Amino acid sequence: MADKKTLRKKYIQLRGNLTPDFVEEMSLQIANQALKLPIWNKTYYHIFLSIASKNEVNTDYLLHILQGKEKSIVVSKADFKTGQMKHFLLQDNTILKISKWGIPEPVSGIELSPEILDVVFVPLLAYDKIGHRIGYGKGFYDRFLKNCKKNTQLIGLSFFEPEPEIFFEATDVPLNFCVTPKKIIDFQNNPLSL
Repeated sequence: MADKKTLRKKYIQLRGNLTPDFVEEMSLQIANQALKLPIWNKTYYHIFLSIASKNEVNTDYLLHILQGKEKSIVVSKADFKTGQMKHFLLQDNTILKISKWGIPEPVSGIELSPEILDVVFVPLLAYDKIGHRIGYGKGFYDRFLKNCKKNTQLIGLSFFEPEPEIFFEATDVPLNFCVTPKKIIDFQNNPLSL
């Protein structure tokens, strides 16, 4: 079983080798796959805004789907001093600014509690066959996801296939699904099924 540090390094390198065209094409495929998820009857959707320099899945396509379905969209702002995130309703007049870490974030707006969220699209570097994920190691999402309600659907987005197994800690919050360009993995019911 590979440790988190090794996997983090591996996937940062793998993503670093991706071309901009590949990232766009695969991100579009991921958004199209996501339409098959059993989540579209919900109200509040939290989405991460991609860090382009890190070749993250471009969530603009998912954002357009959510806007087209007239869903309430929530985005975050990270506080690196406290290690916490604040969550804001994304509105037509929301001003987004790129933070010094390259993260597009709302300047201000209507703050919402994580407890209101029905669905969270979760960024990740790697994940395994039972839904454990590895992020960048700062723990922002683990702290945030603990404050969501029990039935909030947590959905990872990845260009890559799962690792066989990732070392996880009791504080880690597992995903319900992961969407790749080719398929959806359902960790609750039948892994690798959809």
